[in-house]
Amino acid sequence: QVQLVESGGGLVQPGGSLRLSCAASGFTFSSYAMSWVRQAPGKGLEWVSDINSGGGRTYYADSVKGRFIISRDNTKNTLYLQMNSLKPEDTAVYYCAKGATPVPSYSNSSPKGKGTPVTVSS
Repeated sequence: QVQLVESGGGLVQPGGSLRLSCAASGFTFSSYAMSWVRQAPGKGLEWVSDINSGGGRTYYADSVKGRFIISRDNTKNTLYLQMNSLKPEDTAVYYCAKGATPVPSYSNSSPKGKGTPVTVSS
């Protein structure tokens, strides 16, 4: 049974940083690409970033490129999202999602955790 548990969210001032984590279990973590997606208040799911199974290839939405860094530790079955230079428009609930293959293949039906809220406000 796939389990994904996000943590690390919170309240941060504009320009600040947060590091999100996603602890994975119930599947062979190192065999699948992973994603971060977010949902801002009153809006739909927005894809944020992908990483392939080995961690060597990463992809970002234009809205976060140059500010966010996705990474993974396959020895710890954990996915990370380092978020820097945060803006109020980054306010959202952040979810990690499991891919279906070793290469990124996110869809809205991908298994996700319950999410961790991030609020960027002064």
